[in-house]
Amino acid sequence: MKRISILGSTGSIGESGLKVIGEHSAEFKVRSLSTNSNIDVLYRQIQLFRPDFVAVTDTDSGVKLRSRLKNKETKVLIGPQSLQALAEDKGADQILLAVSGAAALRPLLKAIDSGKPVALANKEALVMAGSLIMERAKKKKAQIMPVDSEQSAIWQCLNGQAQNRLKAIYLTASGGPFWGSSKTDFKKVSVQKVLRHPRWKMGRKITVDSATLMNKGLEVLEAMHLFAVSPEQIKIVVHPQAVIHSMVEFIDGVILAQLSVTDMRIPIQYAFSFPQRLDSALTGLDFYKMKSLDFFPPDFKRFPCLGLAYQAAKQLGTAPCALNAANEVGVAEFLRGRIRFFDIPVIIEKVLSRHRNTKDAGLDDILAADAWARKQAHQIIHKN
Repeated sequence: MKRISILGSTGSIGESGLKVIGEHSAEFKVRSLSTNSNIDVLYRQIQLFRPDFVAVTDTDSGVKLRSRLKNKETKVLIGPQSLQALAEDKGADQILLAVSGAAALRPLLKAIDSGKPVALANKEALVMAGSLIMERAKKKKAQIMPVDSEQSAIWQCLNGQAQNRLKAIYLTASGGPFWGSSKTDFKKVSVQKVLRHPRWKMGRKITVDSATLMNKGLEVLEAMHLFAVSPEQIKIVVHPQAVIHSMVEFIDGVILAQLSVTDMRIPIQYAFSFPQRLDSALTGLDFYKMKSLDFFPPDFKRFPCLGLAYQAAKQLGTAPCALNAANEVGVAEFLRGRIRFFDIPVIIEKVLSRHRNTKDAGLDDILAADAWARKQAHQIIHKN
């Protein structure tokens, strides 16, 4: 039985991971769970799955959970370092890393150092430090299994194929809630409208990224590192039905695609069971009910975040880290109602224009660039 630790268990990916474990209790067991401050959901998860450990990174919330918890079998770890403790726990066989944002970087490195396979649902860590992460994973012989539906699709299509036979990767995008809207419509966009994704149920931050198409830009950077390809080899295809999750093209012109219903349990279950496949409780695709599968080129003018991501992808070094940090600040401030939707790419572009790139970046360079870019983004926002 595989013992799985879920870092970020109270978010949408973490909840999907727990559903997979619940549906395959003979195959998987929960070793540990974590949250930042959502202790009500975590408490419910503890009662259902009886983990050995839980981590709460917000200190006040952790203290409250510890006093509330009657289950003495579960040990509560508290504080920012608690995630790293779970990541290097020798009692876990695999980590599902579902923590959002830059906060996932240090736990990911700890998990890699321990040699565990990591089911990775976080884009930002690879965007910030992809070269560093992949080099360390190779050195420690720790496998990184992508859980993003698009990256998982590519991983599945490439399985068993020689890398030098790959010609191109096609990342599919649903287009988000504003595909087909004019640029002037963005001036009237509310937080509520942005959070109404037409296909996926996701966390707030990633849903905003989907609306700006920055999500797809981050996936370009992610795919570059996961599959050792150049940005020129990665193409974006808008596919509103979200049935094809991504495609790969080989040098002989053959294209392989991965199709499935839109449910994150599918890529999570594959990462847990790899190289095997397990039965699924989900209803599969019904081709007879599909009226069409549509494909469109991305609109870089209406969605400038895509172009900014490609720009950072060509520069590499600390540029992707600055891009990610500025985007995280912009999205957070938009969700708080402090800036407008179309301000997000403007802030990112200004930060990148001020950024001095460090090419051969170590961890200290990356963390410094992250802190600098966040400070710059906040200064730009407060000046407006």
